[in-house]
Amino acid sequence: MKKTFVLLAALVLFIGSSNAQQYDALDQVKADWRKAAGMEGPHRFDAPAPTPAPKGYKPFYISHYGRHGSRYAWNSKTYSLMHEVLSAAHETGGLTPLGEQFYQDFETFYEIPLINTGDLVPLGWEQHQKIAAWVYDAFPKVFKGARHVDAIVSTSARSIVSMSSFCLSLKEKNPKLTFYQSSTHTGLGVVTPTSAPSPIRKKYKEDDISRVESVSHFNERFIDYDGLLGRIFTDPKFPSKFEGGRTNFLDQLYSLIGGYHNYESRPIFDNILTTDQYASLWEALNYYSWHIDLTARYQNIPLLEDIITKAEAAFNDPNRAADLRFGHDYVFEAFMCLINVNGSGTVPEKASEVKYWFQSYNVPMAATMFFVFYRNNKGDILFKVMQNEAEATLPQLQPVTGPYYRWSDFTQWASKMMAEHPVIE
Repeated sequence: MKKTFVLLAALVLFIGSSNAQQYDALDQVKADWRKAAGMEGPHRFDAPAPTPAPKGYKPFYISHYGRHGSRYAWNSKTYSLMHEVLSAAHETGGLTPLGEQFYQDFETFYEIPLINTGDLVPLGWEQHQKIAAWVYDAFPKVFKGARHVDAIVSTSARSIVSMSSFCLSLKEKNPKLTFYQSSTHTGLGVVTPTSAPSPIRKKYKEDDISRVESVSHFNERFIDYDGLLGRIFTDPKFPSKFEGGRTNFLDQLYSLIGGYHNYESRPIFDNILTTDQYASLWEALNYYSWHIDLTARYQNIPLLEDIITKAEAAFNDPNRAADLRFGHDYVFEAFMCLINVNGSGTVPEKASEVKYWFQSYNVPMAATMFFVFYRNNKGDILFKVMQNEAEATLPQLQPVTGPYYRWSDFTQWASKMMAEHPVIE
């Protein structure tokens, strides 16, 4: 009987520790173009309803980090390089019939997106309106009455407009709310720490990642360059002569195909790659994003410090409803790895297993992370993390119940982690 109990306990622990792993990640990518688009995909609004708080605990404060909403491609090369390469191949008869159709469709499309590179699109505004309305309705006690909300944002126009949309939506829900919005280069030290001005940018001790497979080697194993480019060009090596070679062309192609649905209603590029090819390209670029996060995550410690400091100040400030922060995907993804949301900070033994722990489709346009704080009559404080409106796990901590954790456990873990990764310059 004792042996059976031990085996059962081990099974429960295994299930609990593995529930963050997405073993069907590729199947999800193949089934949903929004996920296949990774970080270029739009916000999905498909989160399940949140679970009730433990008895006696009520929400009283929210801390947030959000990515800007849907935009045109952030890099003008997504349009200009594509135009350059396709035009050259067209002029020399180097396009397949599918490639020729791609060229013709692209020529009717690219000029307006090129002019507006990086700008927020109407869908991006709508996303933040909807997210703000959702968080208000989900936690009305937090925003009840004449309470105050602080919001800081990067100096990017698309992020500033996203912040404005979010705050206006909250104000429409409760006109008694007051706001302070800030966009300064000093503030970049919090909302985009790796892009902060050099006088305030800090560098933290990193982990040894010498055993981790390089991105270039991973690409060689997982990207079928000839198969992908052979659908467009009669000579799959044709893009090699242009800036960045074939790898850069495929990067821009993925950005184009993944992102254009954010602002274009015509399905004009959906047949360029097969479902399997698109999924393989997603896996390669997903690995690239994760690889960057191995070091970038610790460089985002200032964001974590800001969340902790402002939360603990809010515990004694009955007027403070929320602290909002608006920035970018590279911060969001590194931060979720830093605090190990759903196990995304895991470094697996095999590079091919990264996709089970880290999925770029969890950082869509208008990606959100909410720290929702609860308190009982005794003053005990619990919190939960919500990523894209869905309750998340922090596997390094023992939950009180479900997705609810003790704030003291989190700050103790964070202090230890930060002590192991101090500022080095």
